[in-house]
Amino acid sequence: MTSHSPEEALSGPVVTIEAKPVPIAIDVTKPAIVIVDMQNDFGAEGGLFHRAGIDTSMIRAAVAQTGRVLDLARRAGMKVVYLKMAFRPDLSDAGAPGSPNYARHLMLGAGTVVRAPNGAESRVLIRDTWNTDIVPELAPEAGDIVLYKHRFSGFYQTELDGILKQAGIKYLIVTGCTTSVCVESTIRDAMFRDYSCVLLADCAGEPIGNDLPRSNHEASLLVIQRLFGWVSDSAAFVKAVEPQLAIHARSR
Repeated sequence: MTSHSPEEALSGPVVTIEAKPVPIAIDVTKPAIVIVDMQNDFGAEGGLFHRAGIDTSMIRAAVAQTGRVLDLARRAGMKVVYLKMAFRPDLSDAGAPGSPNYARHLMLGAGTVVRAPNGAESRVLIRDTWNTDIVPELAPEAGDIVLYKHRFSGFYQTELDGILKQAGIKYLIVTGCTTSVCVESTIRDAMFRDYSCVLLADCAGEPIGNDLPRSNHEASLLVIQRLFGWVSDSAAFVKAVEPQLAIHARSR
């Protein structure tokens, strides 16, 4: 099947990632890896989801594959961007009291004082606490970008778009949770800003509808590959990018 590349000229080394609806050719000097909300509140014991009795197995299953992608991306010199869902301690950025964002997150316990697994005081969905730290297996490294967001989309009232444009980023390799909420919201907003997004399906997880014949995760994969971007997986990403690293190593 013919691969797709955005209209702008590809100026650097080009790799083709197998994806749906068609393979996508990307200039490996212009992608960023975006990790959406892989934080303790959603993917760790003692976090918001765990305390609420929400199944996090599909989020936990995405951790190892995401780690593999991150390792390769860093070795390839790709920019790594973490997004974290969190509010200021006074919830002043959660929206007006009674607004949907404020009310729904309050229902989930936003701001509630809890104890982290190490016994330290923490708060649900509040900045600079254990709850909103990235899960340890995927911890940010020096040079990575970490941004807080206070809505489902990583582009809403954040510096994300400016950072990506300043760095000349054209492609977003997207991972994280939850697939049908923050991941899809971020991909939609990225598409509206002319970024080409590739969602790695095995690096994303969604508990909503997980017990139904067709899950929200699967529904999001379908709408993304039909309208908002491309859907691939970690194996396809590694298969496309790893040989380029080998070529680079031989040329040194």
